[in-house]
Amino acid sequence: MIKVKKLKLCLHYFVILLTLAMFLSCSPRTYKKINTESTLFNIKDSLATNNKLEVFIAPYRNHITKDLDSVLAYNTITQDKSKGRWESNIGNLLASATLTLSAPIFKSRENKQIDFCMLNHGGIRSIIPAGNITTRTAFEIMPFENSVIIIGLTGLEVKELALYLLNEKKAHPLAGITIFTNPDFTEIKRIEINNVEIIDKQIYYVATSDYLATGGDRMTFFKNSTIKYDLDYKLRNLFIDYFKLVIEIPNITTKHIITE
Repeated sequence: MIKVKKLKLCLHYFVILLTLAMFLSCSPRTYKKINTESTLFNIKDSLATNNKLEVFIAPYRNHITKDLDSVLAYNTITQDKSKGRWESNIGNLLASATLTLSAPIFKSRENKQIDFCMLNHGGIRSIIPAGNITTRTAFEIMPFENSVIIIGLTGLEVKELALYLLNEKKAHPLAGITIFTNPDFTEIKRIEINNVEIIDKQIYYVATSDYLATGGDRMTFFKNSTIKYDLDYKLRNLFIDYFKLVIEIPNITTKHIITE
């Protein structure tokens, strides 16, 4: 037999408890202010006074320093992005290196040819001094985590890229492309890629950085393209590989913007 009276009594207590819980949850909360303090901790000072910490860190520091200071190549002349109106030897070098090492990767993966390379002037953060070139040099010229992206542009979009260069008046790194213009740099007469004049509707593959691929430095012609391939190859690692490959770094003075 079901005990109805007992069931009703249990429901009665349940309603009371539920009401009490709702009342307590709606009551105003009180907050207590707690003061916080911070202290600047200088790790160099600690290392100077804490011999155990110094002994612990020293092997790791020495290992990293050894890697960074390992000699990869030799540079005969200082390479500086500030030397040159439309191009610089360091810009030519980095664009040429990017094109050289990216091309076989793109060919093997997509069976396509990279036509030219364009990087950004502001992305070069240091000179390459004359003398021994180390891994540290690559970190100094390219401290960012930028990777190589291949972008497909039509010939018309390449013309847009060329107009951007003339308007910017900066020595953005180039390789594989030549822009012919009038003496006051206001009109493009023709554009050649690998010494062949471009065709408006043809697709050309450009090696650049992921920063520019998303429209960095107002390069909308890269951002608007729907043809993009990520090589998953960091530019800094590429430059390190290039330094190891060439042994002696070339001084590339090729002109990419020519008046006629």
